[in-house]
Amino acid sequence: MPNPGRTTLLSTMAKGQSMSFDPNDYNELTVTESPIPGLFVVKLPVHGDNRGWFKENYQKEKMEALGLPLFNIVQNNISFNDKAGATRGLHAEPWNKFISTANGRVFGAWCDLRQGDSFGTVFTHEINPGTAIFVPKGVANGYQALDDNIAYTYLVDAHWSPDAKYTFVNLFDPALGINWPISQDQAIISEKDAAHPLLANVIPVEF
Repeated sequence: MPNPGRTTLLSTMAKGQSMSFDPNDYNELTVTESPIPGLFVVKLPVHGDNRGWFKENYQKEKMEALGLPLFNIVQNNISFNDKAGATRGLHAEPWNKFISTANGRVFGAWCDLRQGDSFGTVFTHEINPGTAIFVPKGVANGYQALDDNIAYTYLVDAHWSPDAKYTFVNLFDPALGINWPISQDQAIISEKDAAHPLLANVIPVEF
């Protein structure tokens, strides 16, 4: 049975609170599947010193050995977010993507829009320089910047095309139960994203 709005919160982010990023907390590569089938949380080793930090943001051989799906990258995109509160989504795209940040933190949210039992399942997690997310095609993706000047980067396995078919769901649909850290009245969103349909009106994606 479909389960719209079933939300799992694995982030320790709560409304009105913030997390700081400490490289010392990220010293082992792990790959963990979320409640959305095929969506994985990747914890990245980050090596810090008095100058800053270094990480291997994507390492095909090591990550696939730990269970990350085969992923043939053809394009790298960067979305720059000027102010905390910049909020985008939720967009389901016809390609797989590997999401991370070059700096700062975002609150990520995903909703499965694929045909099947997991349709409507929602998952949220903070993304920072030590955390990446693998998002399978057909799962709607969105995020909210928690800091100013965030570079949000994602690798994809298909080239962007103006003919690509997207599916959307409204990021503030109460049925999703997403507890955005920055409230809707303070979030910075586009008119296009604000007009996306409610989950009840979304036609499931089929591949």
